[in-house]
Amino acid sequence: MPPRQRLSPTDRRAQLLAVAAQLFAARPYDDVLMEDVAKEAGVSRALLYRHFPSKHALFAAVYQQAADQLLADTRLDPTDSLRDQLIQGMDVHLDYFTTHRNAVLAANRVLAGDPVIQSIMTKELDALRMRLLGVFPLADDNIREAVSAVLKSWLVFVQVLCVDWLSHETCPRIQLRDACVGALLGALTPLLADAPPSE
Repeated sequence: MPPRQRLSPTDRRAQLLAVAAQLFAARPYDDVLMEDVAKEAGVSRALLYRHFPSKHALFAAVYQQAADQLLADTRLDPTDSLRDQLIQGMDVHLDYFTTHRNAVLAANRVLAGDPVIQSIMTKELDALRMRLLGVFPLADDNIREAVSAVLKSWLVFVQVLCVDWLSHETCPRIQLRDACVGALLGALTPLLADAPPSE
């Protein structure tokens, strides 16, 4: 074990999360042990458990941090076309998914029924839906509700499709991205008179 560095509680927590994120990305969830995280971070198991009482709590904190960062990195620039905005958002998420494949599969497969992990996902998807809704000038409440329902369904569709792709990679990444973007543009066309073309 390397010599322990003196860090503030905030800095120590950030260090532990960074180490854990690397391990959860590199290994399947079941293969990541708390003692491995402690050893990699150069701390005792007791110190690790003072910050995170269980592996589940540690993973949840890692996943929450990732969800927050994905939201921060997803820019919806009104000067860009809707297609370009969707492509940027998809690329941000696919960059994370491919780099942290094991963590994403853990959250969506191993911990699929876990209420804490599902709450993190639901909040991120709801935040993305509300930000996407803000892209459209929807004066009519009925149209707004219809577009909101399409966005909610599309985000779940993208989640399921991307998790399946991480498991099998049945097509190149760019085709996956364009299929997701095209699905939303196609679904919105009947609802928006000025919807952008899908090409």
